[in-house]
Amino acid sequence: MKNFYKNYQGIIWLLTGIIGGSIAGLLAGEKVKVLKPIGDIFLNLLFTAVIPLVFFAITSAIASLEPGKKLGRVMGVMLGVYVGTVLVAACLTMAAVWLFPIHEELTSTPLTEKVSKQSVADQVTQLFTTNEFYQLLSRQNMLAMIIFSVIIGFGALQSGEKGEAFTRFLQAGNEVFKQVFTIIMKLGPVGLGAYFAYQVGIFGPQLFGAYARSLGLYYGVGAFYYVFGFSFYAFLAGGVRGFKTFWLNNIVPSATAVGTCSSIATIPANMDAAKKIGIPAVIANVTIPLGATLHKDGSSISSIIKMAVVFALFGRSFDSVEVILLALGMTVLVSLVEGGIPNGGYVGELLFISAYGFPPEALPPAMIIGTLVDPMATLLNATGDTVAAMLITRFTEGKHWMKENLT
Repeated sequence: MKNFYKNYQGIIWLLTGIIGGSIAGLLAGEKVKVLKPIGDIFLNLLFTAVIPLVFFAITSAIASLEPGKKLGRVMGVMLGVYVGTVLVAACLTMAAVWLFPIHEELTSTPLTEKVSKQSVADQVTQLFTTNEFYQLLSRQNMLAMIIFSVIIGFGALQSGEKGEAFTRFLQAGNEVFKQVFTIIMKLGPVGLGAYFAYQVGIFGPQLFGAYARSLGLYYGVGAFYYVFGFSFYAFLAGGVRGFKTFWLNNIVPSATAVGTCSSIATIPANMDAAKKIGIPAVIANVTIPLGATLHKDGSSISSIIKMAVVFALFGRSFDSVEVILLALGMTVLVSLVEGGIPNGGYVGELLFISAYGFPPEALPPAMIIGTLVDPMATLLNATGDTVAAMLITRFTEGKHWMKENLT
């Protein structure tokens, strides 16, 4: 029992804080708003640390590449895995929508939050780049920062002996910020407990309102995909050992994802889990940060649910070949453009509403559903990156990768 507690005391305390916070939210209702600053402080600490952590992880991984390591192959396999799993999630959700049609009448409640409209060219430019260096330090520009980190890493790699000092600096920075994350996560039981209390107390009642049917379908499909889909991916990546190792190390990332509703905030937990699973650092340090911005199985599921709801609201069918193909294409695109921050899907909602020619009145119900499914969506988006990294390792390192990387 002593060894068990020693090995799992962090997880035990984290789950204790989450359960305690959930109970407090149920009992106190909106009074738990007083706890929100505690959760915000913890989340802000994670957000503050995650930018330098991702920068040092990516740059040091690339700068330290061995001459025989082909990063191009890793990136190609990564793209295939990300698109493939997103499409699997989308097709599964479409099947669920056809089996359990959403015909319930929904009311379109106007939201006060506004979404700025930009041209496609401006959106693409802002997605991949910034015009000031300091803007790379914002989590709003995560993909641009990751691209810049990749360039820095290759610059250090090509510098050879002249860049060795800088490469050692990148490696040292990577180790330092791993420890910074460990220190911050010691506050996890209190921070996540407060966040869970706020979410349950404030948003819990809305789950049983007018959108209950569509939310029930989303959470049902999401839970099925989380348990069975991820289990299948883990088994495919590493057999029975891969299945066991993934779920053993997926508790902390899952709790962090649900508690923070942020894929970016979950990056450090995913990278720590990847190390324990045996995923090589050169793969984990590149694919997991990129996955936080590009790979979103949960957003894929919610995108299909939102489309089905909006189609039902406006009396249009959701079963023609053209609609289905466009929906799959939009799902992949939405997975790309959505940010890894809480409630970052509004741009994606604008995209599919514009693509199908719906009026502006279609936006509020899609936004409401996006907000209410955020915890489950983030859970799938974030923890899906770890199991995807396992698949990428399997296809690039061979079927014995776990045996070679885990003693």
